[in-house]
This record gives sequence, structure tokens and C-alpha cells, in this order.
Amino acid sequence: MADLVVVAYDGEDTADQALNKLRELQKEYLVDLEDAVVAVRDKNGKVRVKQAIPLVRLGAASGAAWGGLFGLLIGVVFLNPLLGWLAGAAMGAGAGALSGALSDYGINDDFIKQVGKSLERGKSAIFMLVRHVNVDKALPELAKFGGRIIRTSLSNEQEARLKRALEDLQDRRAVLA
Repeated sequence: MADLVVVAYDGEDTADQALNKLRELQKEYLVDLEDAVVAVRDKNGKVRVKQAIPLVRLGAASGAAWGGLFGLLIGVVFLNPLLGWLAGAAMGAGAGALSGALSDYGINDDFIKQVGKSLERGKSAIFMLVRHVNVDKALPELAKFGGRIIRTSLSNEQEARLKRALEDLQDRRAVLA
């Protein structure tokens, strides 16, 4: 089961930096993300959502591969495999891209937009759907960006522990600075 954690940051690009650090931590097997999304409310009040998983691109690539395969098979039947492969790949890519654009994976987009609208102008937030995390090693890395927890699906005890850990790390940083 995955847990949802939403952390708000002061800068527009801070959530992007935190997401990049999460990706590094994932490569080190310290974090197992199911999904991650960044929401930014710019100075004009417009909310932009940046998905970590590019569904349109993935859908287009997958559709092109399957379409090309089926087009090749149909082209063999009609004695023109190259034309069948090209037509199948093109139609498959289009259908896959459309499918990717219409699908919603992981964190609900409406929820992301709703929370994004509640952000102050010039702020950002990261939405993390986390399967597993090594708190002792990952939390100090993420605490460097500051932020405050605004929503979680954690139990009250786990959420309080996470908030205390973030505050303790920020206090230590302030003392060292």
C-alpha cells in the first residue's frame, strides 16, 4: 500500500528540486515512488501541474510499437509489409498518445488542482505517492529544501513523527548556519 504525502515549498522551483532529489534517492533504493507530481502556483495565480510520468509520451511509444507490429502483419497479408508497418505505427502512436492524454495514473488530477489552488502565489508543492521509504536516510536529504506538510494519508502518529523529524532537521540546520 502506498502513502500520499503533500509538501508545500516557498519557491516556484523548489518542488522541482525536491522531485529531482527524490529521483536520485529512488536510484539509490532509498525511496520507492509510485507516482510524483509537482504543482506550481505562479505569480499570476495560475496553477501548473507537472507529471513525473509522461503518460502521453509513453502511450505514443507503446502504441507505435503495437501498431507497427499489427501493421506489419496486415502488410504481409496484402504483400506490402513496409507500408503496413508505417501505417500501423503512425496510427498506433496517435491512438497511444490520445489514450495517454485521457488517462489518469496515480494521484487524482482533480485533487492536485484543488490543493494547487490553495497554494499562495509563487509557491509550489510536491505530491508523492510512496510505497516505501528509508526515513533515516531520505528525510535529511529532503529536509534541505524546507517545506511544510499540508496533506498525508499517514496515520496521525506517523504524520506527527514525520513533522517532528522535519522540524528537528530544520532546527539543526539553523543552529549550524
